[in-house]
Amino acid sequence: MTAIADRKSAEFIQQAIFYIGVFAASTVVAVFARFTEERLALLWREFLTRRAVKLYLADATYFHLGYSGTLTHPDQRIADDVRAFTITTLSFILMVFNSALTILAFSGVLWSISPLLFVVAMFYAACGSYVTIALGRPLIKLNYDQLDKEAGFRSGLIHVRERAEAVMVARCEEQQNARLLQRLDEAIANFRQVTAINRNVGFFTTGYNWLIQIIPALIVAPAFIRGDAEFGVITQSAAAFALLVGAFSLIVTQFQSISTFAAVVSRLSSLLQAIEQSHAPGSPLAIQVDEDENCLGLEHLFLLSSTDGKPLIRDLSVSIGLGTRVLITGPNQAGSVALFKAMAGIPTTGSGRIIRPGAGGILFLPQQPYLMPGTLRQTLVPPDKSADISDDRILHLLHEFNLDVGQTGGLDKESDWDAVLSLREQQLLALIGIILARPRFVFLDRLDTTLGADEFRKILHTLSEHSITYLNSGAARGPEGLYDAILTCSQNGEWTWTTNPPEHEPIL
Repeated sequence: MTAIADRKSAEFIQQAIFYIGVFAASTVVAVFARFTEERLALLWREFLTRRAVKLYLADATYFHLGYSGTLTHPDQRIADDVRAFTITTLSFILMVFNSALTILAFSGVLWSISPLLFVVAMFYAACGSYVTIALGRPLIKLNYDQLDKEAGFRSGLIHVRERAEAVMVARCEEQQNARLLQRLDEAIANFRQVTAINRNVGFFTTGYNWLIQIIPALIVAPAFIRGDAEFGVITQSAAAFALLVGAFSLIVTQFQSISTFAAVVSRLSSLLQAIEQSHAPGSPLAIQVDEDENCLGLEHLFLLSSTDGKPLIRDLSVSIGLGTRVLITGPNQAGSVALFKAMAGIPTTGSGRIIRPGAGGILFLPQQPYLMPGTLRQTLVPPDKSADISDDRILHLLHEFNLDVGQTGGLDKESDWDAVLSLREQQLLALIGIILARPRFVFLDRLDTTLGADEFRKILHTLSEHSITYLNSGAARGPEGLYDAILTCSQNGEWTWTTNPPEHEPIL
């Protein structure tokens, strides 16, 4: 600028060439810096998300978090908040690093121009940061709530999509509409508060940024007028002042991002805390569960209703060895259901001790089975046995149970089996998966209410042929020869254990 004012063409051309070279080099550096930042953020997100998913699925953490109700929308925290955390954290680290370099580079320049201007820059940035924090502090809580409310609205839409058939049959579109609009209204009301605070912060930060361009001229211009400084010093001081104040004013310029980032950090912190609490000893489950690969045992088991605390099972003590096929029946269906849940590890109110095999030694098949979306092979074959189970074996079992789901598209066709199969077909497919897994024990819950008598008898025979000891919670005794013992759950929690044939003594 001084060369222009003095009309020095040679010096102007020399400085222009130097500026062009600096800008070209800066462009290359800036592009590669951005690329490196994005790549690092992606690698970090991948690492943290894998860790989070592993913790979420380990030891039934996903169930305990939902059961306790202490944490809302853990799925959004893992998917969205981890992504925002990695990207924003890395961005802030680089901004702090760049600001530190800027302060080192331009503090000397600004001090050499005017020590007063340097002091003003530091004081101005400090005052601006304090006022911005005072005005915008409520944004942290509001942004935290906004993420939850947005997740609640989205989960409501997902619920309608996943239960579309049930919603249509029940004709509850109006109720769903009211529910979704209520969640939308909550999100909008919260966001209105966010925008109101952003408006107030915006009034201050906008004026703050405008003044940055005026303050250097107000201080340096008198020196130029007196002839104590060159004309180019005015532009130089303005640039140095703006860069230095910007480096000191990260809180002012980035407060909205910082408030959102603080909410994300808080949500991830609560997720980790909830996961740790779900694994803490002294747990929500008062029933002690121990492992024994060759036996099922119940010792002084008391099960209570979760609603009114009435006893469903009183002081149940039995031992079931391998090969002892058991029918659980009786008028106390709630007791049978509670026993199924307790043995499956679902938190159930009660006390006592359960002895059972580990995860691979006993499987549970509820009346409404869960079939993972994916290929038929993924649904039926356990990951640790994929090399031992042939396609012919799978197709043979499908044919044996009259299921044609694998005949079209093969075993590698992906599908949402819960949506395309009837309840009977889902139960049969889950049973085939159990036969392929070959656990020592399997606990069946009221399958005979859906499957026909002949079909169910064939299933039990097939389980016996594969040396799978079954416990069946059913309403009827069924044909002779299918069970070795009968556990009858009577009203008020009473129970009886009888062997079949009667000459066998009960195992107590």
